[in-house]
Amino acid sequence: MASVGNGTEESGGGGEEENFEDAYENIPVASKMDLKCALEECSMALNLFLNNKFSEALELLRPWSKDSMYHALGYSTILVMQAAMTFEQQDIQLGISTMKDALQTCQRFRKRSTVVESLSNLVSKQTVDQLTEEEMHAEICYAECLLQKAALTFVQDENMINFIKGGLKIRTSYQIYKECHQVLQTTQGNKSKNETYYQFEGGVKLGIGAFNLMLSLLPGRILRLLEFIGFSGNRELGLCQLREGASGSSLRAILCTFTLLVYHTYVSLILGTGEANLQEADSLLEPYLLKFPNGSIILFYAARIDILKGNFEKAQLRFQDCIAAQQEWKQIHHLCYWELMWCYTFQQDWLQAYRYADLLSKESRWSKAIYVFQKAAILCMLPEDDLKRTGEDIVSLFRQVDGLKQRIAGKSIPTEKFAVRKARRYACPQPVKLILPALEMMYVWNGFAIVGKRADLTENLLVTIEKEEAALQNETNHNEYYVDDVCMLQLLKGLCLKHLGRLMQAELCFSKVIQSEKQIKYDSYLVPFTLYELGLLYKQQDETEKAIRYIETAKNNYKEYSMESRLHFRIHAALDSLKVSPASTP
Repeated sequence: MASVGNGTEESGGGGEEENFEDAYENIPVASKMDLKCALEECSMALNLFLNNKFSEALELLRPWSKDSMYHALGYSTILVMQAAMTFEQQDIQLGISTMKDALQTCQRFRKRSTVVESLSNLVSKQTVDQLTEEEMHAEICYAECLLQKAALTFVQDENMINFIKGGLKIRTSYQIYKECHQVLQTTQGNKSKNETYYQFEGGVKLGIGAFNLMLSLLPGRILRLLEFIGFSGNRELGLCQLREGASGSSLRAILCTFTLLVYHTYVSLILGTGEANLQEADSLLEPYLLKFPNGSIILFYAARIDILKGNFEKAQLRFQDCIAAQQEWKQIHHLCYWELMWCYTFQQDWLQAYRYADLLSKESRWSKAIYVFQKAAILCMLPEDDLKRTGEDIVSLFRQVDGLKQRIAGKSIPTEKFAVRKARRYACPQPVKLILPALEMMYVWNGFAIVGKRADLTENLLVTIEKEEAALQNETNHNEYYVDDVCMLQLLKGLCLKHLGRLMQAELCFSKVIQSEKQIKYDSYLVPFTLYELGLLYKQQDETEKAIRYIETAKNNYKEYSMESRLHFRIHAALDSLKVSPASTP
């Protein structure tokens, strides 16, 4: 039986941290495991993981995963990551059961009374005597496990009971982090801080930072509901805690870094206004690129940053390096395929874009509906001869989309719902073709904010859009989708003109969409999204009042349209950047 928490420092699991990279072929199993040794072994496992040695990292953690809280947390976290990437039901089940075991392991090290009792006593008496060092770490590890289990609970099943269970786990995790943060504040002046204390501090900064950042992204109406049950979010506090955590030397430093990278390279694009802090992303990643030059996860983020800078050609080479770096986790290849598909879409290299959409539709389980729709949408952009050479049937592909949609936490995925609605034009015996569907989906993912960094490619997109616009105007028999199609093209044209600096022409395009509101039959999302884009256009010209008025109109006057929640996230970010307090908006 492991002798946990006995203060001994002899173990086979130590070793100098600097030599972790590739020095361990057959890592011996430790005979004893105290907190210090556990942290050292988990640091070794983390280095193995970042060097693409995923199985070796698991094998190092497995022997002590039932008897050491950090081994339990590390082992289950890797399996949860795998489940989240594969989306295979058996991986999700394995992730959940391993996380259950991890929670039980952490629970054994927690103080017997409830955490709120222990920690509130501790805070009121200004002393750490009531919680041992090990018990403090147990709280943080327990909170992390709880949060991950909640996330998997949402994707495991769509029934309401699981949804409520997941919500309660998140609330408990949040409360633990808040109490641990108070502990940290009361112990800041202590002079007897050791390495394990800084590890605890890193865990608190990760939890407080991630929760505050995540909650601050939520639109006002959702946040007000969450505040009622004890949640609150402060973006600056969140970013500050994560930056402090990332600059430290704790195990969680890399997790703080990854959280910030996800925020800068994805969240701010998809759920924000598209203004990413690439300078910070670069400086966060730089030390890891030096330490793990072939690490696939590190290479992936480096390539993603290149995309956001508009360096698509450089990004393509880096993604290929990332794919070649390891063959064990194919799911990382799928992330690269998704990004490569968009790289080639931005360049209008439709055959290459099709190649990666095709690979995704065949290999990845993440969202079959999106992959098949995307593949069909890209095929729509090909010249007739090239399309024939692929041997694909566009109508058949679009007709498959509806049967491929899935649900998470009992809800349909908004982008899948959007794809299903658009694909319905192909359901009838006489299909009505979609107009530039690949470019419309580019807008859904805020791709114009990325390609807009490249005037040459934006100009090429404008040519494609204007060509389609002329063809549509020349049609003598207008179908029922005519106005919707015209307005969609005006929105995309306006975005290109905006990024090319032709702001008055962009404003005219957006205004045409808004003026056609009553004629739009199906794509009701076009008007609120265009109002939002017009607001951003005015913001760019420092017409703040006008910007707020249009963005507020999009927020308050429209409901029940495609991707409504996505727009509300973007509106919240835009108003925040215009320094409008959420409380001042209804």
